[in-house]
Amino acid sequence: VITDGQTLEPLRIEGTRGMDVDTHEYHPEPRVAAIIASHEKPEFLVNIKEAGKILAVDYSDIENLKVTSINAAKFLHDGGWDRTHRYFMSAANKSDIISVVDSKTTKLVKNVKVGKIPHPGRGANFTHPKYGPVWATSHLGDDTIAMIGTDPVKHKQHAWKVVDNLTGLGGGSLFIKTHPKSKNLWVDAPLNPDTETYGSVAVFDINNLHKGFKTINVVKDAGLTKGASRAVQPEYNAAGDEVWISIWNGETETSAIVVYDDKTRKVKNVIKDKRLITA
Repeated sequence: VITDGQTLEPLRIEGTRGMDVDTHEYHPEPRVAAIIASHEKPEFLVNIKEAGKILAVDYSDIENLKVTSINAAKFLHDGGWDRTHRYFMSAANKSDIISVVDSKTTKLVKNVKVGKIPHPGRGANFTHPKYGPVWATSHLGDDTIAMIGTDPVKHKQHAWKVVDNLTGLGGGSLFIKTHPKSKNLWVDAPLNPDTETYGSVAVFDINNLHKGFKTINVVKDAGLTKGASRAVQPEYNAAGDEVWISIWNGETETSAIVVYDDKTRKVKNVIKDKRLITA
């Protein structure tokens, strides 16, 4: 559905039905898993999950809509931009693939094999001490963190390859995050089966990635003792000096947002409110 940006009035509705990318079988109801706006031209990139296709929808002329269908990989889910905002790094999670799309040429660059069931959120961009600019994803299905080289100009030999892997807290990760002004890499694991693990996050030093990580128990820092409290989705403030982490809990239990000082990794504030329900 393409809507008016101010009023949200629907302007055009298009279906997603069609053939999938590998067996070429017809799928009657493939889901839209993610939509991201191009920085290169007036296009939306749309992940069609079960079909394994990314649609580049040119919205410059809605009455005469142009759609480019890019073959990627099945079970597309979420993803984000590389540091230049040119390359869309899209997780085809059950295919264990990151599909790289060049939004300038509207073409697939490469399907990069990673760990089991990648789930990057938007992913994390930073400069690796050895391999240069990388984009990182954690995984639902294993405890690894994969780093893909993203600089085809100055680091061509590393571009669109997994150049390094880390071991995190465990599987069940949903989000990985850093900031251009930070030297920390925060990784959650809210869907891990272990209580201690799903209530914690791992924090890596980007300048010394293989030193290991510091475990921060966010649930304990929030003072929560009831329910299956899960620490999820580290997010930076605009300045890049604070990290906000949500705590998921049951509908009748207390949820919270814990604010950390990114430099010291210490708690700055814990936000609790009866209106804060995450179930």
